[in-house]
Amino acid sequence: MSTMAGLEPEHFTWRMEGSVAVIALKGADRKNPLTFESYAELRDTFRALVYADDVDAVVFTSNGGNFCSGGDVHDIIGPLVEMDMKGLLAFTRMTGDLVKAMLGCGKPILSAVDGICVGAGAIIAMSSDMRYGTPEAKTAFLFTRVGLAGCDMGACAMLPRIIGQGRAAELLFSGRTMSAEEGHAWGFFNRLIDADKLEAEAIAFAQKLAAGPTFAHGITKTQINQEWSMGLEQAIEAEAQAQAICMKTADFERAYRAFVAKEKPVFEGN
Repeated sequence: MSTMAGLEPEHFTWRMEGSVAVIALKGADRKNPLTFESYAELRDTFRALVYADDVDAVVFTSNGGNFCSGGDVHDIIGPLVEMDMKGLLAFTRMTGDLVKAMLGCGKPILSAVDGICVGAGAIIAMSSDMRYGTPEAKTAFLFTRVGLAGCDMGACAMLPRIIGQGRAAELLFSGRTMSAEEGHAWGFFNRLIDADKLEAEAIAFAQKLAAGPTFAHGITKTQINQEWSMGLEQAIEAEAQAQAICMKTADFERAYRAFVAKEKPVFEGN
């Protein structure tokens, strides 16, 4: 296992709050856009998290009152217009690899969304396990508004699972903004929190997760994501195997002994 201690990324901020990694994109003056380089750096970071034993949860938070304005018009969209098909496919696969890395990192991810959350920024929030928003959060899957399909980075597979097929279809066809109230009512946001408390509340919840049975949390994340492509009998068998693995952890025994002693269990993630 490796650690993420001392990580100094170029395109986003990174700090540790205990064993919770807190990430925010840079570029607040432009509402934190993504570039070719920031996509790749985020992808590589989430890939590395699989092996990091000093990170138990991730908060992807906002910066300067906004979450992310999506792909930068000048740094990404302009060059894409000039690319050949091979280059375009390399780019779209690379952006999809960021989503795959987030889904496969083995750590629960909580996005804390304030202000603008559009395009690939909305995808990052969607690809997180949970989302907190502020009343000012404005989320849009606006690909159709730049002449593209709504099927970007897994949106057509994942968004209907979160908010329902009809609601997802409307957002992906129209590219319109989903208000914070809609996002909360539809299940996109788990909670709405005032902006001045958003990051602290998100970190506090992530720290609760980090204090729990973190090995088992990784199993939960894996099963939630993998069972969408399983039949019910497959899913039940997969969960039987997964739970049997968790029953061999020291955390399971710790919980039992704490219960018998009428104490609160102290989990260690093994």
